[in-house]
Amino acid sequence: MTLKKAPKAYNDESFLKSPAARGLRILSEYIEPQDRFRKENVKDTIVFYGSARLLSKSAAIKKLSAIRKLKNPSKDRVLDAQVDLEMSRYYEDTVKLSHLITEWSMKQEPANRFVVCSGGGPGIMEASNRGAKKAGGKSIGLNISLPFEQNPNPYITPTLNFEFHYFFMRKFWFAYLAKALVIMPGGYGTFDELFELLTLVQTKKIRKKMPIVVYDKLFWQNVINFEELANKRLIDKDDLKLFYVAETVEDAFEYLRLELGKQYLQKPVSLFNQKAKITPKEKKKLRKIS
Repeated sequence: MTLKKAPKAYNDESFLKSPAARGLRILSEYIEPQDRFRKENVKDTIVFYGSARLLSKSAAIKKLSAIRKLKNPSKDRVLDAQVDLEMSRYYEDTVKLSHLITEWSMKQEPANRFVVCSGGGPGIMEASNRGAKKAGGKSIGLNISLPFEQNPNPYITPTLNFEFHYFFMRKFWFAYLAKALVIMPGGYGTFDELFELLTLVQTKKIRKKMPIVVYDKLFWQNVINFEELANKRLIDKDDLKLFYVAETVEDAFEYLRLELGKQYLQKPVSLFNQKAKITPKEKKKLRKIS
């Protein structure tokens, strides 16, 4: 009897999905994005974190209007819809900030050097991708497979649309290319991402310069008392300087523009650069060299 050829291991789906092949699956979520980022020439990102639950202003108005048209809408449903409308300003602000930063980035060399990156889903993630697309730039979506389905939003650049199984590999790609972070209002996931990155910066596991913008002082003061952590000596006073609290879109944009320009765009001036101002002492030194 002639035996049928066994499938090669890399073609054996039952093996690839088994516990034995977990290492391969983890490695693939490192290698495949790395290859795609290289092909797309993506080296620097600006990562936006925030709630997946926030609606655009138009969607929030539509939702509230629909509830009010019901025969006997409950007070809770009306209140929830009103909160959604109030919180929609963060969605709109994210669109504006992402648009501004992408528009500015596209004027740098190379164009669109700082690529907006989100978690790929709805809410603030959608808003950041939307702003980048509106500006005509690329944007990244690092989606994650969840029991409750999170589908990629329609504003991600198709070639930069990723789907992860492992949270820690997704987090790696958020952090590895990031040159700046924008933290909008959010829940457990946003808190997790903010504090993990703050810990990595605080402990110098991340050594690169990475400006962190925490958006809207009033919101964050109400949910986390950072000052009290310092007062109770649970963090150092200097740890409060690891992030910048922005009050407006313009405030956040100016901070990011200045910090990214200072850390990543300024080129050292050569004595042989004709546009550089050369002092008489430097001219004398140059004559001696020649």
